Parts: sequence; C-alpha cells; structure tokens
Amino acid sequence: MAAAGSGARAGHENWSSRSAFILAAVGSAVGLGNMWRFPAEAGENGGGAFVLFYIFCVLLIGLPVLLSEVLIGRHGQANAPESVRRLARDSKASEGWSVLASMGVFAAFLILSFYCVVGGWVVYYIGVFASDLFQTGLSGGAFQGRDPEEIKALMPGLFADGTLMAGLNLGFLGVTMFFVARGVSSGIEWVAVYLMPLFFVLFLAITIYGAFTGNFAEAVAYLFTFDFSKLTGEVMLAAVGQAFFSLSLGVAGMMTYGAYANRDTNLGETSGIIAGADTAVALLAGLAIFPIVFAAGLSTNAGPGLMFESLPIAFQQMPFGSAIGLAFFVMIFFAALTSSVSLLEAPTAYVFEKFKLARPVATIIVGAGAAVLGVLSALSFNDLAEFYPLGFIPLFAETNFFDTLDGVTAKLFMPIGAILTCIFVGWIADARLIDSENGLDGALHKLWRALVRFVCPIVLAVILFVGLTS
Repeated sequence: MAAAGSGARAGHENWSSRSAFILAAVGSAVGLGNMWRFPAEAGENGGGAFVLFYIFCVLLIGLPVLLSEVLIGRHGQANAPESVRRLARDSKASEGWSVLASMGVFAAFLILSFYCVVGGWVVYYIGVFASDLFQTGLSGGAFQGRDPEEIKALMPGLFADGTLMAGLNLGFLGVTMFFVARGVSSGIEWVAVYLMPLFFVLFLAITIYGAFTGNFAEAVAYLFTFDFSKLTGEVMLAAVGQAFFSLSLGVAGMMTYGAYANRDTNLGETSGIIAGADTAVALLAGLAIFPIVFAAGLSTNAGPGLMFESLPIAFQQMPFGSAIGLAFFVMIFFAALTSSVSLLEAPTAYVFEKFKLARPVATIIVGAGAAVLGVLSALSFNDLAEFYPLGFIPLFAETNFFDTLDGVTAKLFMPIGAILTCIFVGWIADARLIDSENGLDGALHKLWRALVRFVCPIVLAVILFVGLTS
C-alpha cells in the first residue's frame, strides 16, 4: 500500500504520488467519450463551431464541477457517499446530502454494465485487425479483396451474434475486475501509470500517421474553422453535454479518486491539468480520425458508426492499414479500460467500506451485478431487441435495455447528481472548509465560486430539462 499523505485517515489507501493521481484521473476521464463520442458529435454538429463551444463549456462548467467533486473526496478520504456525509457533518449540515453521491455511485454501476459492452466491441475489432494483419502482412491496406459494404457489415454481424456479444462483454468486465480487486496501488494505479503512457504513445503515432497519409489540412480546417452560423441551440447543448460527460462527472468517480489524493496535492492546479489533458485528447482524437476519413472520401456525420464502421473502411485505403487499425483499437482498449476501472471502483469502494468486506469480495459482488445487466445489454442488439424495460414511460417507450441504461444515467442521474453537487459545495458546505481544500485564491477562487453557485447549476438544469423533453 502506498504511504498515506499528511492528514490521511488510518487504513485508507492513497496514490503514491501526484503524478499517479493525475494519470489515474486523466485515465478515468479519457475513454470512449473522447475517442468515440467526441469525433462523432463534432462530425454531426458542424465541426469548428461545436469544438469552440465545447472548449468554452469545459472551462466554465466541466472544470468547476470537476474540482468540486475532487475536493469532496479529498476532504472525506472515503467512498463517495461517506465523503459527502463527512463534509456535511463538518459543515453542520444534513448528512442527507450524501444522496448526491449515492446517485453517482449507482449511475457508475449502471454505466459500467453497458460500457463494457462497447469495450467488447473494441476487443472484437482488435481481433479482426490482428487476424487481417496475420493474413495480409504489413504492406498495403486492410481487408484486401473485400468491398466496403462487406467491411461495414462487420459491426451488424457482431450485433447479430448474442453469444459473442455477451462473451466479449464479460471478458472486458473480467479484465476490469482483475485490476480493481488488486487495490489502489497494485491495480488501479498500475493501470494508470503503465497503460496511459502507452496510450499516449500510440495516440501520438496514429495522429502523426494521419497527418502524413491522410488529408490533415482539411481536418484542421474542419475542426478549427469557427463558422458561427452553425452555432445553433442544438449544437450548443450537444457541446455542453459532451464537455460534461467526457470528464466523467456525476458518476462519483472523481470523488472516489479524490479520496486517495494526499493532503499536499493542490486540487485546483491538478483539476486544471486533468481537464486540459482530457480536452487535448478529444481534440487530438479529431485530428487522428478526420484526416483518415477525409482521405478516404467518407462522411463525417456517421455518428457512433464513425469509429466502428467508417474507419475500418478508411484503413483499407491507407498504407499499413491492418497494422495501423490494430494499433488504433489497442489504443482505444487502453482508454476504455482506464475508464471502466474508474466506473467499477466507485461502487466497489462503497461496498467494501460500507459492509466491511475484503476488496476482492466487494469487486466480485459489484462485478456480478454488472455482468447480469451487461449480458442483458448485449442481448438487446439481438435476442432482446424488442424488449423495452421502461416502455410504460413515454421517454423510454421504444428504447431497448442498452439504450435505457444509457438514457437513465445520461438524462437523469448524472445531471441531477451534478446539480446537487454544485448546490452542496456552493451553498451548503462550510466555505472555510471548501477554501482550505480547493487550492485556489484571489480572482480564480471568486470566479470558481460564482460558477459553481450560479452558472453551473443553471446550465445543468437546462441539460436536464432538454434531456427529459427531447
């Protein structure tokens, strides 16, 4: 176990260093939301206008909420609900505020169950490209001798195979459980310290590859030409939502990771680094993917299919396509795993601290529940495609199990939890305790408090309202 920092509670694990905390938190934030969702959202919402407003939202909404969550965890030095309870107790406020973290823990559990399904898709494509590389070698493009429609059909073919979908989901979840069961220093930190640098090396290599072999100039123009005529209300809301979700806010993960931070860690500065790294990865994801897409003459508005359908077709036309495709999906696997570890850690920390269980036992209990929901999510693309669990609610009348879990967490739990977090930190918690935790001073401190108290709750309330009425 890493040595606890000054002021750490007895028996509580801590990150071995500030850099380990940063890597773990960046790994939590950097995942499929950056690599899969951001390019898809940018492609569907006009490129540059979306990107500019996204950066603006990260600064004005994402970063203040991120700092709020991390400081709650660092103050409490416990699982997320207990950390809120301790801050409330120290502030002489109602301990009932812990419900905001309980919602986040439950949301993390639900997201984990279907997130691992998508992680299984990544594993599938690793296998596809590895097999193709073995057959064709390094030279030439991927999938030689196949037409684009055949390549595009790989994903529908996967979706139609319920057994394979469920198996891939369970395999990805199993790897996640292995690292969480090993604890903070031997498991979670190991993933962050070793896999995140590998992720960045592969990411940089693929971005450089796209710059030299793809249409890099068109991609830069698309992402950074700010046509304000495209900045519609719909685009702005999409950018706000992406900024919020890409930082893994509202799911108790940052509170949980903050609880392992040493007392000498400057949370304001560290939160800025985390948000900056997460945003940089999202932008680089666009610069890695869009040059390849443009060079292949494919559409940018393919949505979620951009990574799993359009890119494999594009790799067919690129030099060393099989090798680059394999490296790309290995990179995505690393990003997905660091995020899934964070999603599993939040409920696991709660279970093993609340019920005084051994960490491996708590991991198995939480993982088993996620496995059941995950299998149902995997089967919702085939055998359970017409099963609508919340069909009696108009908002979810025609959504399958996978989409229902996604909708409930994204439209309800995450924004409500984040709104309550802002109210609790901005209005309820003792300002002196908050000031001693946040690492800010002067104008930055005043700006952060204003954003947390006024701007963030209002914007998040708009996201909640739009999500429930759209």
